[in-house]
Amino acid sequence: MPETQPVTILAITRDTHETLKLAVERPDGYHFTPGQATEVALDEEGHRDQGSPFTFTSLPDDPCLEFTIKTYPEHDGMTDKLRSFNVGDRLLIGDPWGAIEYERPGLFIAGGAGITPFLAILRDLHRRGALTGNRLLYSNHAQRDIIAAAELKTRLGPRVQFHLTGEEADLPGYASGRIDGNVLEQHINEHAPEYFYVCGPPQMTEEVIGALTEIGVPDDRIVREAA
Repeated sequence: MPETQPVTILAITRDTHETLKLAVERPDGYHFTPGQATEVALDEEGHRDQGSPFTFTSLPDDPCLEFTIKTYPEHDGMTDKLRSFNVGDRLLIGDPWGAIEYERPGLFIAGGAGITPFLAILRDLHRRGALTGNRLLYSNHAQRDIIAAAELKTRLGPRVQFHLTGEEADLPGYASGRIDGNVLEQHINEHAPEYFYVCGPPQMTEEVIGALTEIGVPDDRIVREAA
């Protein structure tokens, strides 16, 4: 890991059955842009050089930093170890980085934990009264997997559509199946978004960008993390 700073965990809460929200100290002078991430490591012997990328879901001027982290117990990795951490334990964070940054109103397309950079962006837009013109398509396996579901429904209302790939969707605002070219083309025809923000698992991201390109969306209108 590059140069790091130690931070203390101030609070730990759950968002979904497998997602943690960690509030940690904010180092003096630490600044990031909504959508950015950093490398986070456990401040423990044998783990200090094993950082993993996590996105800030707090706002840049909040008094503490927040990370919303989907855990994977079956992987026996860092996210599983975080489940046993407590308030007062310490993490190491690096400098902020990332290519996902808000440009102009558009369509946000997220899968699973890929919603995290968009949470910070959408929270910032809400605070500034600038959510108008933005829409969200958010894919998960099941309804219980949706991160920040209540917040997204409250803030975006009919401008968010949840896609469920592992169960039937029978509620308003929900749809069954993946976010494919047909879904994207429908939203483009109906709402003519200026920009497209894409973040999710690698295969989903590749498929969505491929579908957007096939539809005719210019590459400079697609915002995603650099390869």
